[in-house]
Amino acid sequence: MEKIDPSVDALKHLCQKVGGHKMLALEIGVNDQTIYQIVSGVKLPSGNPKGVGPTLRRKIEAHYPNWLASGKGETAPLTAGLGLAPTSIALENNPDYPAVRRVQFKLSAGATGFGVEYREEDGAPIVFQRQWYEGRGLRPDKLFAIKVANHSMEPGLFDGDTVVVNTDSVTPKDGVVFAVNYEGEMVIKRLARDGGQWWLCSDNPDQRRYPRKVCDEHSIIIGEIVHKQSERI
Repeated sequence: MEKIDPSVDALKHLCQKVGGHKMLALEIGVNDQTIYQIVSGVKLPSGNPKGVGPTLRRKIEAHYPNWLASGKGETAPLTAGLGLAPTSIALENNPDYPAVRRVQFKLSAGATGFGVEYREEDGAPIVFQRQWYEGRGLRPDKLFAIKVANHSMEPGLFDGDTVVVNTDSVTPKDGVVFAVNYEGEMVIKRLARDGGQWWLCSDNPDQRRYPRKVCDEHSIIIGEIVHKQSERI
């Protein structure tokens, strides 16, 4: 009979929370195949599925205390019997866990600037440890979280996914995904350099429905997409 490691389900939930096994591997400093083999059910020679080993467990717990024990992360209680109270994280003005606010960008055609409307009804802010920002050279006050509104970037980004936009990064980069003010409309597109011209491209293979568009003076880059959260696995 297979021995199932209960922390595997917690690991799958964590991958979902941070945007996939590759994102988690990058964050904690391990090979992404190490995590993929566990969450995908790769089996050992004994026939049992791979579990979370001690080295990987230590790396995960260093970034997400109690996660493997509770499956719910820092705000969840520890397993019963340890005699410790639940740990909560303050979201306001917490230097150790800066929050990224969920917003709706307010744009107009031909305008280089933008406004933001905070969307508290869409959920709590996204919280990362301070080291996450520092390791990526990001400033929390320059980050905003928004929802993906259509299917143009599937299968990378699905309708309803949440992405984090870094408004400090507005220089075009070939192959990188940006949020762009396209003639007054907020779009999420992958930039491509072709024939001396920048293009706004969709990842969706249906190019008849989602054709690429010229990124010209009417296209204002809002910021680079630096993180995603998705319920699609």
